[in-house]
Order: sequence, then C-alpha cells, then structure tokens
Amino acid sequence: MSALSLSFLVILLYVSTAYSARLLPLESEATTWSSRGGGSLRTELDEVSCRTGNPIDDCWRCDPDWETNRKMLADCGVGFGRNAIGGRDGELYVVTDSGNDNPANPIPGTLRHAVIQYVPLWIVFDHDMVINLKEELIMNSYKTIDGRGFNIQIANGACITIQNVSNIIIHGVYIHGCVPTGNAIVRDRPDHYGMRGMTDGDGISIFGGTDIWIDHCTLADCYDGLIDAVYGSKSITISNNYMLNHNEAMLMGHSDDFLADKNMQVTIAFNYFGEGLVQRMPRCRHGYFHIVNNVYTDWEMYAIGGSANPTINSQGNVFIAGDDNSTKEVTKRESLLGYEEWKDWNWRSDGDLMLNGAYFTASGEEAPASYSKASSMVARPASLLTYITASAGVLNCQIGYAC
Repeated sequence: MSALSLSFLVILLYVSTAYSARLLPLESEATTWSSRGGGSLRTELDEVSCRTGNPIDDCWRCDPDWETNRKMLADCGVGFGRNAIGGRDGELYVVTDSGNDNPANPIPGTLRHAVIQYVPLWIVFDHDMVINLKEELIMNSYKTIDGRGFNIQIANGACITIQNVSNIIIHGVYIHGCVPTGNAIVRDRPDHYGMRGMTDGDGISIFGGTDIWIDHCTLADCYDGLIDAVYGSKSITISNNYMLNHNEAMLMGHSDDFLADKNMQVTIAFNYFGEGLVQRMPRCRHGYFHIVNNVYTDWEMYAIGGSANPTINSQGNVFIAGDDNSTKEVTKRESLLGYEEWKDWNWRSDGDLMLNGAYFTASGEEAPASYSKASSMVARPASLLTYITASAGVLNCQIGYAC
C-alpha cells in the first residue's frame, strides 16, 4: 500500500471516529478525532516533538511558560492578518467581573470596559466566565481578547463588533447563541457613546476592519453569521477555529455592488468545519481568499461559494462530503448569467483531498500568477491535517504546562 493511500485511510478512520463522538461544550470534534483515532501515531509524534506542523501553534504552544509569555502569540500570526499585533505593546487588563454589563457606562473590570479604551491592552480573565452581553461589544483598536487558561464564553446575547478599527486579536473564546440587539445607547470609546441600530446577530462582525486575527475560537448557533467581514475590511486571518451547528457560517464581502471589497484579502487556515454546518464556509464577494489546510465535513448545501468574481485559492484542504448525492459539490456560484459569467472567475483547487465523492468545480486560469494576490502562506500537504488541525477550537490550556 502506498504512503498516500495509507494517509487516506488514516483520515477516514479519524473522521468516522469523530462522527460518532459526542461533543463536549468546549471540546472540538477535531480534538476528539485526534485523541480517539490513531492514538499511537499521536503518541509517536509527541515523543519526537510537541510540534505538529501548524506554524501558528508551533510558534508558542510548546512553551510551558505561555501564561507569562502570553504576548508572544502576537508574533505567531500567518496569512493576510499576520501583522495584527492586538494589544502586544500595552498592559495586561484582567477582567474580573463576568456580569454587570452596562453598555452605556461600562464598569471597570468588565470586558466591555476593557475593549473600549484608547490605549493598547492585552485582555485576560481571572476565572471561568459566561459573559451575557446586553448590547454589541464594540471594540477599539489595538486590543487582544485572550481566553487561554479559563473557560471563557460570550453567549446567548449580543456579541462582538469590530468596526472601523485595526489590530485586533481574538483568541480562545467560545462564542455561541448570538442574537440581534440594538436601538440602544452603547459606548464605543471612553469619551463617546451613541445610539446603535439593530445588529444582525453575528458571532463576530468585522465592518471596515484592518489587521484582524481570529484564532482558536469555537463558534456555533448564532442568529446570522459566525464570522462576517464586510465594508472594505482587509488583512484578515481566520485560523484554528472550530465551527459547528450553524446555517450561514461566514460572509466575506458586503454586496455585489460594493466595490470597495475588491481590496479584501482573507486567509482561512487550519479551521475545522464540523457537524451541522449548512453553507458559507465562506461565501465570498470580490476580493482574494486563500483557503488553506482546513477540514470540511458533511456540509448540507455547499462549502465554498461566491459571487461578483472573487478569486478563490483552495490549497491543501480535506473535503469530506456527506452521503447525500445532492451535496457532494464543494463549490457554489451565484450569477445571473450562469456559466458564461463565472467561467472566467479564478477558482482553483490545488492539492485538496476530495473524499466520499466530494468534488470542486474549478474555473478561470490555473497559472500561479493568477492567484498571487490570493496567496498568503505555504500550504502543508492535506494528508497531514489530522495533526495540523487536531486542536482546532478553544484549547484546554493549563497554567504551568505546554498548552
């Protein structure tokens, strides 16, 4: 048996194990997949090194003093959002109060009070928290929300808005149950507040944001999108996240007529798209999208879609279709003119593994030069994703141990 065939069998074994495993609240299906399937292979790898080939994780997770060296994470980014430094150059802000959310006059010690400050801040937590936001959490520039070390949830209320700001890192937060809120006074700066209209109910809404990095979060069950990026947002990396139980996962681009999104560049890397996802992983308009080294399992409509001529560079992903023959296709294009229009859109599949009948409909040019603006990092072989994406989602980091 060839090495490649063996890799296929290993991937299938791991995935079938994951399907049968029951999800724990903050344990990703990808983690279950790694720990229950092929355990001896995982042990052999650990004996050699804690590194997995995931360049983000390999940059910091082997350090047993990660808590002391938290800000090292800011130097580990990859892709189009790699320059996001968050609050690296500021002080630590410790969130001590999980309740008492006051949108108009945030109380010191709360997450809302931290994110609106003008100065850079690296925001951490002092105990497990489920934060129920009354209104959207409007972030100021140069902020990191770092949930490592505790079970941090933003749940069952308003969620995160990144609007016309830059240098944001969100890491290690479980975001779920987000609902529309608004028509209320919300403070977005220490010295400014105003009336906000109704939100869409996204988990994370990026609106005109630049240098944004969302890493190792778990997202599920929101009213609208899990992560949406619109209105000229750019320089974004969405990595190592676990997404599940949702219809329209990610929207990239405001509308077909909003031409400012032609400058959008987004890297989507090392994510695990798990059970109960229907579509939009992502759905793209205009812009350039590097979709690299992700695992997709059993989408209910399609995995990657788009309109308005986006450039989509799909590299080194694993696509595992469900058993329904009508959902085997990875791609979906929305075009009034149909094939005559989209045949020239540059969509390629390079080194992807297509399992259980999955197939990717390519179009446009195949030359690498056509994808230069949709290339942001080196793709690892898809056969290695059982290791590279095995810890997608919120990590169980314990102080004093490598994470």
